[in-house]
Amino acid sequence: MIKLYDYWRSSASYRVRIVLGLAGENWETVIVDLLNAEQRSEAHLARNPQGLVPVLEIDGHSFTQSLAQIEYIDETRGLGLLPLDPVNRAEVRALSYAVAMEIHPVCNLRVAKWAVEKSEKQITMEGWMQHFIGEGLMAYEAMLQGGRYSFGDRVTLADVCLMPQLYNAQRWGVDLAGLPKIARIKESLDQIPAFQDAHPDNSPH
Repeated sequence: MIKLYDYWRSSASYRVRIVLGLAGENWETVIVDLLNAEQRSEAHLARNPQGLVPVLEIDGHSFTQSLAQIEYIDETRGLGLLPLDPVNRAEVRALSYAVAMEIHPVCNLRVAKWAVEKSEKQITMEGWMQHFIGEGLMAYEAMLQGGRYSFGDRVTLADVCLMPQLYNAQRWGVDLAGLPKIARIKESLDQIPAFQDAHPDNSPH
């Protein structure tokens, strides 16, 4: 049985839930309550020394880091989330990393909290999130080349990274009015059951 150590609002966990759904897999959710610092418990640090979620136990292996988990599922279940052509694959990875390696790390809750505390609350959590998520999504919008989804007319790794970030954007009140391409992509992805089921509101917490 696949086991996912998960937190409902974790963007990284949200990505993996989407991909498990796209693969048609069933899995057991083990909640790691980030608000109560369960990710820093001895038991969880034994699973992941970084003290992060998700951790994925699958096929007799245990993996950390959501993109590594997703690529493993993609490669072993044949989902085609990365194009075969090297140029197209690089372009999809660039979009994916624009979210997962640029927006997400800066807007990680522990990073934002540290910034608020060190600024003696001159920086607000909302202001921090709105600035960096908004700036990052504007760049993503400019990188898009057309198609029903982020890269052409097939769901890719880029879409899997985008949707959790849009959830965060809405949560923190980011103005999305100037992002028509992203809005169109979101409308298409919202129709896919795996994306619907993975949404935090539909996840155990």
